[in-house]
Amino acid sequence: MRTINTLPDTGDTTPVHEPAKTVTVPRTGEDIARELPPQRLRTPTKKTITTKTVPGKKKDETSFDLPPPKWPVSIRDEQDDFEDVIHPGDGETVIPLPKFWSGPLNDGELMSPELAAHVGSYTDGSVDENLTHKNDPSKRTIFVAIASYRDWQCRYTVESILLRAKYPERVRVAVVDQVAEGDASCGVPIKQCGVDPYQALCQYSDNVDVVELDAILAVGPVFARHIGHRMYRGEYYAMQVDAHVDFVTDWDVDIIRQIESSNNEMAVLSTYLTDVQGAIDKVTGASLLHTRPIMCSTDYEGGPQGKHLRHMQQPEREPPIKGQPQLHPYWAAGYSFSRGHFLVNVPYDFYQPMIFQGEEIGVGIRGFTYGYDFYAPERSICFHAYAVGANAAKRGKVKHFWEHSNMYAGVGIGSMKRLIGIIEGSPEVDPSEWNHAEEKRYGLGKVRTPAKFYETFGIDVVRKKAEQNLCAFVQGGTMHRRFVKQLRPDGMGIDYSKIVYKFENPGLNAVW
Repeated sequence: MRTINTLPDTGDTTPVHEPAKTVTVPRTGEDIARELPPQRLRTPTKKTITTKTVPGKKKDETSFDLPPPKWPVSIRDEQDDFEDVIHPGDGETVIPLPKFWSGPLNDGELMSPELAAHVGSYTDGSVDENLTHKNDPSKRTIFVAIASYRDWQCRYTVESILLRAKYPERVRVAVVDQVAEGDASCGVPIKQCGVDPYQALCQYSDNVDVVELDAILAVGPVFARHIGHRMYRGEYYAMQVDAHVDFVTDWDVDIIRQIESSNNEMAVLSTYLTDVQGAIDKVTGASLLHTRPIMCSTDYEGGPQGKHLRHMQQPEREPPIKGQPQLHPYWAAGYSFSRGHFLVNVPYDFYQPMIFQGEEIGVGIRGFTYGYDFYAPERSICFHAYAVGANAAKRGKVKHFWEHSNMYAGVGIGSMKRLIGIIEGSPEVDPSEWNHAEEKRYGLGKVRTPAKFYETFGIDVVRKKAEQNLCAFVQGGTMHRRFVKQLRPDGMGIDYSKIVYKFENPGLNAVW
């Protein structure tokens, strides 16, 4: 295992910036370690692995059991300390991965404001002592996690993130790049650095970490994003986006203003993204839209893995709530922006291979039980390249992880039982039927219960029925105006013990 220097041969002696470096993990079936472009090293072996949970408990009035803040930071400096894990899909292949920065904090109880304040690095090395006297927001670091599957557009997304940030030096991008032979690597510049040294992957190579995984080992977004969460290193904010997203100019300043305007330390800004076509000014990089989607529609669907909740198509409109993001009930995997401790407390579950539909309700309800509140941004700071219109042909050619699903047949059934079991979504299922490994790390918090979520938002886990037309309560701002009144005085989330509301379908003609 070593860092790969992919500096291209430019044919001249002109100084150029180094491109991003890639930490690689092995292809299956190799008999000896060998190098291939891009290089992949180390032969998998069978081995039993145990992991250690590091609690973040308060030691005294001023110190916490947390790793010290560090910036700049990179997992490339930790390769000798990676831990071997057994692939969750085949149960045999050993994959060396970064260790978690920290385990969940405060044993699942609501964090104190002081503990929350101590999670988050600054580019100048400072740390907030409390939430009332914060340091310079332009120096707050941002961690960006991207899971990519054989996606040619991934490195364009990295370019957009860094080149359109006002302060790119405070942004660190962590990519889990699942590729096959011949695929473009997300860590390699689009052009040689000698030809165009101003590319983000040349200028800011030290700000990009790439873990490269053989596509044949891909078992869905949950596993890929799990690896991404392992790459977090104490940044102030954490963002998760898909690998085919375009950002607006100064997105970093805008989204920080939005999340801070919530006055809620437990705020998570998350939504499905609008299509990129016609959304960004090609000259200025500014958004051309004044609308944004809001998350308020979900329903049960069946399938081989069993019945589960799946978020549906979401409405998009101009936000009725001005000057701050708007509360909504659901979390979206394709875009999420929060304080860094959200990733610490609610990491993606290692034991859910082959899950696709269902990941969002799993993470969302776990986050809810830790005390996090989900909001729709007031303004979109990035847009998604869907396989429609002018992008249909290009995006339609991108492969999907299930091209190798025959290798992992039946694995997803057990994963879905675990997912639903953890969030207490199937009371009729005997708990002995699903895997309970490492529930302290991947399970529920103690701030709220899943039952509170289900009863508040009209979800019957016994009859497997979700009350429809919740959007009538959410998108006009009624939920926001009612629930935000219960924001704790210290800013540590909405106090749901004071919320007695239970949604029932009001019909299509309801007026809120």
